[in-house]
Amino acid sequence: MTRTTDKKLWGGRFSQSTAPLAELFNASVGFDQRLAEQDIRGSLAHVAMLGQVGILDSGEVEQISAGLHTVLADIRAGSFEWRLDREDVHMNIEATLRDRIGPVAGKLHTARSRNDQVAVDFRLFTKEAALDLAEKTRALRAVMLSEAEKHLSSDGGEAVILPGYTHLQVAQPILLSHWFMAYVAMLERDEGRFRDAATRMDESPLGSSALAGTPWPIDRHATAAALGFARPTANSLDGVGSRDFALEFLGACAILGAHLSRLSEELILYSTFEFGFLSMPDSHTTGSSIMPQKKNPDVAELARGKAGRVFGNLMGLLTVVKGTPLAYNKDLQEDKEGVFDSYDTVSMVLRLYTEMLPETVWHAEATRTAAARGYSTATDLADFLARAGVPFREAHEVVGGLVGLASRSERQLWELTDAEMSAAHPLLSARVAAELTVEASVAGRLSYGGTAPERVREQIAAAKGELDD
Repeated sequence: MTRTTDKKLWGGRFSQSTAPLAELFNASVGFDQRLAEQDIRGSLAHVAMLGQVGILDSGEVEQISAGLHTVLADIRAGSFEWRLDREDVHMNIEATLRDRIGPVAGKLHTARSRNDQVAVDFRLFTKEAALDLAEKTRALRAVMLSEAEKHLSSDGGEAVILPGYTHLQVAQPILLSHWFMAYVAMLERDEGRFRDAATRMDESPLGSSALAGTPWPIDRHATAAALGFARPTANSLDGVGSRDFALEFLGACAILGAHLSRLSEELILYSTFEFGFLSMPDSHTTGSSIMPQKKNPDVAELARGKAGRVFGNLMGLLTVVKGTPLAYNKDLQEDKEGVFDSYDTVSMVLRLYTEMLPETVWHAEATRTAAARGYSTATDLADFLARAGVPFREAHEVVGGLVGLASRSERQLWELTDAEMSAAHPLLSARVAAELTVEASVAGRLSYGGTAPERVREQIAAAKGELDD
């Protein structure tokens, strides 16, 4: 990027040139050049509309449009010269257009301001980013759904059983498929947030001009339709001065980032030697420079860590906009980098997990053994007593006493003797405890949305139907 200068397109009332440090501080072309495609699309729609309403003649429209297409071709080819002294993506493109086709290029900016120009560019980008992340989230949902279906009947045998936790303590046994379906449900909501956000931002600010609209007889509905928006924004101040569409996008990214971070944390824990529930693929792990035995879950750890920067981008923009009066202020130049970064970050994590999860190997014997320990069927024993007429609180206390006895003697419930069981309650015996297997516990959770195989199959069928729709 060169530092050569020419006269500013806005410089008519200025008697001094911009100080070099101020020019560097003010410039955004280093990052907003990413909006070049959207900027040229907006300009093409704008100049076509100017011709349709008779503000420009057909020759001017054709000349400007052809010039814009040559600029776009250079940008796509990587041969476009981005200049710092031209400040931003808009002025770089307009000044280059002027260099190529002459003064007629200046007519492109009739009835338009950089304020509505950047607003329409940024809305176009953010809407497209939201829909792209919705599709990538949907792809990960499909992978998780496939994993849930696969582990519901592992290699033609029994479904894989996993210990379920609360407070990170063994709570009750669940199906591994049930665990996957929990994330499928989260991702369905995440996809919906992106699609909802895209619907709300589906308005074109182009034609709002600087802040008050324009006296030119423009057709904002025509430019909105040409750019794929549902409608123009209804208020010109709001059109150029609001960035809640970007905040909503960042909010959806942050919530999805939190879900992916929780997933990462569980995969990291479950891959440790102490848990031994799963093995991540070599393709998505790394080694140690000094310890040859190490297999580090770097992808999952980075996914967990990058959630923090996505959260920070949301908080950063909230802080920027909270004190900006209507309409446009230069503060709003700070809206783009966080959106770009969150989009790139979340997109990468989604793609990586879509690749990694099908290659991850779950160790069914280890997960079942873990699920069977930690007194995970204690609630089932209490429920057995309650079904026999014992008040649940009394049953809870009886079984709690048995768990304490077993814990002090380093045994499981099914290892207690008949005498010990019947001493706690006459309805209990060693046989009763032995029959409370993790498989029976899982099978008994038949409430809607529960972990029983029948219920999980229902969840899978419903999720597959939604994906097919």
